[in-house]
Amino acid sequence: MAKKIIIIGGGAAGYFAAINAAEINSDIEVIILEGSTKVLQKVKVSGGGRCNVTHACFTPNELIEFYPRGGKELRGPFHQFMTGDTMEWFENRGVSLKIEDDNRIFPESNSSQTIIDCFLESAKNAGVILKISARVDGIEKNGEQFVVRTNSEEIIADYLLIASGSNTKVWNMVEKLGHTLEKPVPSLFTFNIEDNRLKDIPGISVPKATVKVLNSKLAEEGPLLITHWGLSGPGILKLSAWGALELFEKGYNFEIEVNWLAKKQESVLEILKSEKQQNSKKQIILRSVFEDISKRLWEKFVVAAGISETLQWAQLTNKQLESLAKQLTQCVFKVNGKSTFKDEFVTAGGVDLKEINFKRFESKLHSNLFFAGEVLNIDAVTGGFNFQNAWTSAWIVANSVGN
Repeated sequence: MAKKIIIIGGGAAGYFAAINAAEINSDIEVIILEGSTKVLQKVKVSGGGRCNVTHACFTPNELIEFYPRGGKELRGPFHQFMTGDTMEWFENRGVSLKIEDDNRIFPESNSSQTIIDCFLESAKNAGVILKISARVDGIEKNGEQFVVRTNSEEIIADYLLIASGSNTKVWNMVEKLGHTLEKPVPSLFTFNIEDNRLKDIPGISVPKATVKVLNSKLAEEGPLLITHWGLSGPGILKLSAWGALELFEKGYNFEIEVNWLAKKQESVLEILKSEKQQNSKKQIILRSVFEDISKRLWEKFVVAAGISETLQWAQLTNKQLESLAKQLTQCVFKVNGKSTFKDEFVTAGGVDLKEINFKRFESKLHSNLFFAGEVLNIDAVTGGFNFQNAWTSAWIVANSVGN
């Protein structure tokens, strides 16, 4: 009788593992249990509907630097299956990929549906069995096998892969099997800020800023985006990922300092003084001195510095110049809460990494029990890195089972 692997979770990691396992060993019966009627919904909304497949970083030691949790553990696995392998895998299945200026990798179609169609077609061709509306109600170990109870049947499997992401119900079942799970807390979120300096200018961005959380060691650099609710963009999202646990402990109430130009205050002040000399008769508020600061954002800083909208450069005092330089380089905001991309929700937390054999992504407590993707206490900053963890872990599981 053919051996059977059950995969709990019909997400990216689950499909990738299923397809590879079935292709490596056609004698294995591969079953995906999907709790809902709609499959691959997280893939569908990822990357703004374009699916940020991975990131153009091709050295394991560099790639692991993008993982606040799990980077050390992924060094070995990345030597087995990396971003280049991911690109080759998709392109061998007819999915053309492109590398964008920020090194994020997307399908050339700019549609996540391309990735979904690739998975569905590959799974069908490989003989993967998909059971939708199959809600898992219980998992038990029976000798060397696993008994999985769903809302409609009981299935016995030789191998079990948990690829359910942050599904708390499944996490509870994993705990009953003896595993330790780190409490899930949000990662990759934006900052809620009510401040006149950000009011009525959503959509304005700067290409390079530094942000640090006051009274902590947390600091990041990157593009910032002003939103209806506060601040977002890669700089904020990276900061939220690295600070996930600390910011959770703070109750998402803290202060940040933003340097909108990522320049030293002294050099910014010198530029402002030079502007005063060269354009003494011009109104300060009419034109931004800095290319990266839009006119509307510049106006906010001028007003916040206590400078009248009618003043000319020649009328500025040294104190006002210093105040404007401080707004540009030491702009303090009070953060009061967070906003998450509900459909693209990423959490820090999951199965304790000390309980996993990363050569196989197998449980150290139970042989033939595997984990892949976000169910592990591994998460990354934005940019395709969380998907790369899914592909790598799923590929290694597939090879562990298939061979």
